[in-house]
Amino acid sequence: MMDFIEAMVRPQLMVMTAAAIAAFATALTIVMPILNRDRMSQRMRVMALERDKMRAARIADLKTGREGQGKLRQAPKGFMQELVDRFDLRSKFETEELRSKLKMAGLRGQAPLVTYMFFRVVMPVILTIFALIYLFFVMTKLTYPPAIKFTMALGVGILGFYLPNMILENMVQRRQSSIKEAFPDALDMLLICVQAGMSVEAAFGKVAKEITSQSLELAEEFSLTTAELSYLQERRLAYENLGKRTGIAGVKAVATALIQAERYGTPVAQALRVMAKENRDMRMSEAEKKAAALPPKLTVPMIIFFLPVLFIVILGPAIIQVMKLG
Repeated sequence: MMDFIEAMVRPQLMVMTAAAIAAFATALTIVMPILNRDRMSQRMRVMALERDKMRAARIADLKTGREGQGKLRQAPKGFMQELVDRFDLRSKFETEELRSKLKMAGLRGQAPLVTYMFFRVVMPVILTIFALIYLFFVMTKLTYPPAIKFTMALGVGILGFYLPNMILENMVQRRQSSIKEAFPDALDMLLICVQAGMSVEAAFGKVAKEITSQSLELAEEFSLTTAELSYLQERRLAYENLGKRTGIAGVKAVATALIQAERYGTPVAQALRVMAKENRDMRMSEAEKKAAALPPKLTVPMIIFFLPVLFIVILGPAIIQVMKLG
């Protein structure tokens, strides 16, 4: 014990450790900007393509006289599409709830839907095969009977059936969290733009550009709302679609307030001012809840990590002296 403590406090070891940490931090500082992709430019290109497709679909509908029949994207081709069509997975998995979940996760068009249905069927088979290979050929030291190993592999396969849902829910939660954090600030900017005399469409477009550095997800939703306000027959549908795509109560409340403001002729700036204050209060209450829940969450880490170190620091010198006397 004493030799270990003396080895740890050697100046050479401490200097080498500090040099290694400094070298790692320097390399990380240099590499991270290189690996960081320009997500803003990529999202803006996607939104430009979406607007062009919406415009083309709208023009096609007007020419053919079939309202609402245009599609933003073509159906995906390839092995996934063939498998989905062969087993008729659309009738089993495609629901309005699933489409809403995909939109909340930022996945639009037919390709994400086909990918989800494909992995919902294929993932259990893949995980079951990998589990069987791992249990029978890799973990050869396990003495379980073959029936137990097959049961464990089937359990892993059942987990794979629900794995796409878990990934989708995680994507939805991360997207909603990003939108919630930036939405009050976006409402403030939207209020300033409206009070400056800008139209609602121009205000949404301006805020979409300004809020990009804070939340790409919210900028994407505002860009789509701007496009829908320009091409949909009823502006009410654009506001309703914004609330449905996000799935956040605060955004839905703002959409309802904007619909009522346009329906009854009340000032839009007044509605935005009230909703901006409410969303700021909601964000503050969420922060207070997280702060109140922090002490219980820190109890276990403090017991496991801080208290042993504290005992070592306090009792370590006394133990060393006792060992020297012994």
